[in-house]
Amino acid sequence: MTVSEVRKRYLEFFKAREHAIIPSAAIVPENDPTTLFTSSGMQPLVPYLLGQAHPEGSRLTDSQLSFRAEDIEEVGDNRHTTFFEMLGNWSLGDYFKQDQLSWLFEFLTDKERGLGLSANKLYVTVFGGDTESGMAADEESAEIWKKLFSGKGIEAKFVELGTEERGNEVGMQGGRIFSYGPKKNWWSRAGVPAKMPAGEIGGPDSEVFYDFGTPHDPKFGAKCHPNCDCGRFVEIGNSVFMQFVKKTDGAFGELPKKNVDFGGGLERLTATTNDNADIFLIDVFDLARDEIGRHIFSFQNSPHNETVPMYKKYGSSPEITRAYRIVLDHTRAATFMIAGGVRPSNSEQGYILRRLIRRAVRFADFLHLGQGEHGRPLSRIAQSFVDVYSAGEYGYQKLAKEIHTILYEIEKEEVQFRKTLAQGLRELEKMGADIDAFKLFTTYGFPIELTAEIAKERGVALDLNAVAKQMEEHQARSRAGAAQKFAGGLADHAAQTVRYHTAHHLLLKALQMVLGPDVHQRGSNITSERLRIDFSHGQKITPEQRAAVEKIVNQKITEALPVIRTDMKKEEAENLGAEHEFGATYPDMVSVYSVGPLEKAFSIEFCGGPHVSNTSELLGTFKIVKEEASSAGVRRIKAVLE
Repeated sequence: MTVSEVRKRYLEFFKAREHAIIPSAAIVPENDPTTLFTSSGMQPLVPYLLGQAHPEGSRLTDSQLSFRAEDIEEVGDNRHTTFFEMLGNWSLGDYFKQDQLSWLFEFLTDKERGLGLSANKLYVTVFGGDTESGMAADEESAEIWKKLFSGKGIEAKFVELGTEERGNEVGMQGGRIFSYGPKKNWWSRAGVPAKMPAGEIGGPDSEVFYDFGTPHDPKFGAKCHPNCDCGRFVEIGNSVFMQFVKKTDGAFGELPKKNVDFGGGLERLTATTNDNADIFLIDVFDLARDEIGRHIFSFQNSPHNETVPMYKKYGSSPEITRAYRIVLDHTRAATFMIAGGVRPSNSEQGYILRRLIRRAVRFADFLHLGQGEHGRPLSRIAQSFVDVYSAGEYGYQKLAKEIHTILYEIEKEEVQFRKTLAQGLRELEKMGADIDAFKLFTTYGFPIELTAEIAKERGVALDLNAVAKQMEEHQARSRAGAAQKFAGGLADHAAQTVRYHTAHHLLLKALQMVLGPDVHQRGSNITSERLRIDFSHGQKITPEQRAAVEKIVNQKITEALPVIRTDMKKEEAENLGAEHEFGATYPDMVSVYSVGPLEKAFSIEFCGGPHVSNTSELLGTFKIVKEEASSAGVRRIKAVLE
């Protein structure tokens, strides 16, 4: 099947089971300073999993755009990508284990409404208990799976493995259902049960693996099992059962309303329908792979041979294939990031985008793509992804709308990086025989692999082990400093952050009143220290305008206006003139927050919260501390409550 077909089948399968299809949240989370990117399907839904009512009801499904920066170095094998889509379905206090596992199994195996996979190819894992916390094994899920496999004529033997290490020692043992400890089959924001603080919720999970039948690689352990990293088994879905809350005495109690959170990688699920473990051979990569081939042919300049040279074909060697995968993954991720409003820079999301494009350039050069007669290769590859992903009923039409910006930003960054490479070469020349590969990389962005090649050509000894150690120390420092940024997780719901979130609404409306109705939000970032808003406006704000904005916000604080959440149809909210995020897609039912009653509100915005209940709770005087240009036609304000 194609990615589009699998996405459509999944969403409509759960729609038929009374799930509301909700749109993907933005790839860059709004008002969440704890994480750079949306890294899972459940991340945008955390407030609702914690008890807040969702405007679309208690059964939800979607395909969420996701990005995991920590997987950049992993890209190159047959299954890791930085960008992916996560199919998800949720029960917010509605159905639980029996319905969830039964529906999932039906979707995976049913030929008419699902994927039509062979049940013989599926293996599952469940929570085997935890002696440290006293949590019991999830016997209920194991029994449900036994009956589901039995319905397909398969006797599902249960095997208790406990740890990944033991799995590598004893292997499959003819099993179909495997139990592992909390490190593998327990979910909470804090990790294993013993680490959960009082009041934290969590529960067991059950994962489904697909057996691609590839030979086991002994370097990953003596024997294979579902959680082995050799690539034979690939996880295609995980059902989390949030059913427990940790009490102050360290014991666990049952939640009165239990939730289900399922996530399944769309690309991996599509690969199972091909029965091929290489996700880079699914349809969304076909045009881009062909584009790489055309550039290789163009560079070879062989008018009498219109095929890609065999030694440069995808799959011709591990090195060539790895380079293809990196170029494909990084260019696809960059395409979606730019469409989501990210621009290359030296900080936060922009730094990750820059790193992706530059790594793609490096490996494009390894393939000797060059610029060729077709123009710069990365932008043409990006065009391929736009063509594929913007098509179909559940596609991403926003990519097509942003195509000019996508191509411009990728081409601009490619040109800039080639200048960086040229500068690095000049510095390398100055070093002579004393080549410092680490300095060249960290200071000039000059690839270590290229430094090693040049050193070898010159007969200069380069201690790559020492360089690798320097890089490990450098990366450890970077990870330590950015741990919260890359972890992904809950937004900061501290009291002061919530106050700034509400003040943000007041500020946007005040800016519209002072500067004009063309002012709209173009980005925001809110922490417990300050609020930041990017908004459309072409000129610097005068001191008089700044003072007027501050006066309006402070007046509304003193007026003690109620802040009210209302769930309504999207069209109704739009008719009320409710502000909403630029370019975002919203479900049919939305939450809006009004400062003041709806019929005479000071401001109305689409928003998921949280907010104070009254502006008098903002506790301080609102003050703009900085106003500056953010980008062309966009200004930025930072403000505080003193």
